[in-house]
Amino acid sequence: MSPVHRGASRRLFIEAKRILPGGVDSPVRAFSAVGGTPPFIRRARGARILDEDGRSYVDFVMSWGPLIHGHAPAGLITALADVAARGTSFGAPTALEVDLGLAVRRLMPSVERVRFVNSGTEATMSALRVARAASGRDRVIKFAGCYHGHCDAFLVQAGSGATTLGVPTSPGVSRAVAADTLVAHYNDLGSVDRLFRAHRAQIAALIVEPLAGNMGVVPPAAGFLEGLRTLCDRHGTILIFDEVISGFRVSPGGAQERFGVRPDLTCLGKIIGGGLPVGAYGGRTDLMEQVAPAGPVYQAGTLSGNPLAMTAGLWALSQLSPALYARLDRLGQRLATGLADAARQAGLDLQVNAHGSVLTPFFTASPVRDYQSATRTDTAAYARFFRGMLTRGIYPPPSQFEAWFLSGAHTTRHIDLAIEAARATMHAMRRRARTARKKSGARRQETGDA
Repeated sequence: MSPVHRGASRRLFIEAKRILPGGVDSPVRAFSAVGGTPPFIRRARGARILDEDGRSYVDFVMSWGPLIHGHAPAGLITALADVAARGTSFGAPTALEVDLGLAVRRLMPSVERVRFVNSGTEATMSALRVARAASGRDRVIKFAGCYHGHCDAFLVQAGSGATTLGVPTSPGVSRAVAADTLVAHYNDLGSVDRLFRAHRAQIAALIVEPLAGNMGVVPPAAGFLEGLRTLCDRHGTILIFDEVISGFRVSPGGAQERFGVRPDLTCLGKIIGGGLPVGAYGGRTDLMEQVAPAGPVYQAGTLSGNPLAMTAGLWALSQLSPALYARLDRLGQRLATGLADAARQAGLDLQVNAHGSVLTPFFTASPVRDYQSATRTDTAAYARFFRGMLTRGIYPPPSQFEAWFLSGAHTTRHIDLAIEAARATMHAMRRRARTARKKSGARRQETGDA
């Protein structure tokens, strides 16, 4: 299906490529994996976004997860306007930082101390530095397909945009840094145990997405997270949960609450900023007391803890409720079931991995349980599906290896519109596949007759 954006968005994208690398400030936005021109967004409200060509879409990206309450909720806009009138940044302590820190600890008790930063990458980079300082070791275990930001140590078999663009190990990462990063397989405790045995007393930290979201959504297998906790305890290694996506989304206390496993350090982002740039890392008091000025591990940030970001985070966390999570779970299940049914009716192979308000449809007949099975899926089919959905007014992630996000602003009607669009798109995909096979068969027959 041909791209539909040929007006203002197309002109803006051409202009953007003259000044921004690839025309964007984050790679997946360029639509490299799905084709076409990305719509440039003018404004948004609730569950809908409006592009520069005046086209409206039901949004299932939701700024890649932070907007659990939807776009531009009135209460947040009021709170931001009020605090902005008093100053946007001071480079000095504010009561808001204390209030948000206490709110995080109340919801996530493992975070006994917290440091606010400006992005998830800053959070994971800093947490690893703390782990290395506290343990006196250098190496770290990560999992293939888990993305922990663009810090050098984590750009080894990374997920998210790195997989989308086919560069799982980025140029510019030194061999020395890469050598200290050990890669295990998600949902495979045996692969982790083998690394621990091969590198005894050398591994400072193990970092994991407790609910993987950067190879597409892949939930942890039964006993997987518990097994990681046991192995880390046995080998004196610090367990870091990267809850930038799952924190406050799968439950008020994150994936660690949902699955009942307590990490030593936690990295946060997305919802903690309510749509503004915020990250955080925190955990056990003895570890966080290593951070300057309490301890020797240096980390700083001019805009860290700025009043706008803290206000947005406080508002977002204050609006979380059991009723919201129950509703998001119902909507997520409705969407997952609807997508699977649409594929079945069209005769297409589809697996839908879902957990609460996040999900990913994979075009494959086999279950997706790890990075290897995720990368064996039909990404070309997802690209065709994406373009069809976009044409029909639905905005899913422009990559097979990302999560779809729901918000409190989505309604049953929004979900049903997405299911209707998926049904129409998948039937069109099936028809085109049949036509292509017939043409291919006719060409083969002509060649053979000749």
